[in-house]
Amino acid sequence: MAEIIEVLKDIMFYVIEICTAGLEFAGIIVLVSTAFICFVKWVRRDRENIRLDLAQGIALALEFKMGGEVLRTVIVREMGELVVLGAIIILRAAMTFLIHWEIVNEKKEMKEAAKARAAVKRANRQKASASGSAQSGSEEADYYQEVEMTYEDNFRRPSLGHHAPNDDE
Repeated sequence: MAEIIEVLKDIMFYVIEICTAGLEFAGIIVLVSTAFICFVKWVRRDRENIRLDLAQGIALALEFKMGGEVLRTVIVREMGELVVLGAIIILRAAMTFLIHWEIVNEKKEMKEAAKARAAVKRANRQKASASGSAQSGSEEADYYQEVEMTYEDNFRRPSLGHHAPNDDE
């Protein structure tokens, strides 16, 4: 019976090692592909969402890497290994938190910029109109529709094969 338990422990050890390596490899693939795509956008001068795309890719890569570390805790046998693993998890969690904070702030800045651009367009339309009358309800609706469209164009469009969340966090 003890031999069967030892064989099962060995099998579990190898399965976890393979899964951990797979998760970490997935994180590396996500990070490298995101960096490459953002670099290509930068070279093409399509720089509107590069920071946001890169931050989202880094955050996703860190999630894969952290998943591998959490899985690795199952096979830790010594206290020293657990302390090192815990420190790695804490550092990666802190980095993920900071990146998510950066993403939220970047989205807020982009939404404010979209509102400002829409306001300038609206002001230009009002100046161009010969009537000079007060803004009608349809013009106000056009303004809000334009802000939402600009918002959609900036960071709710598909990016790196996934959609950004619909909430503003």
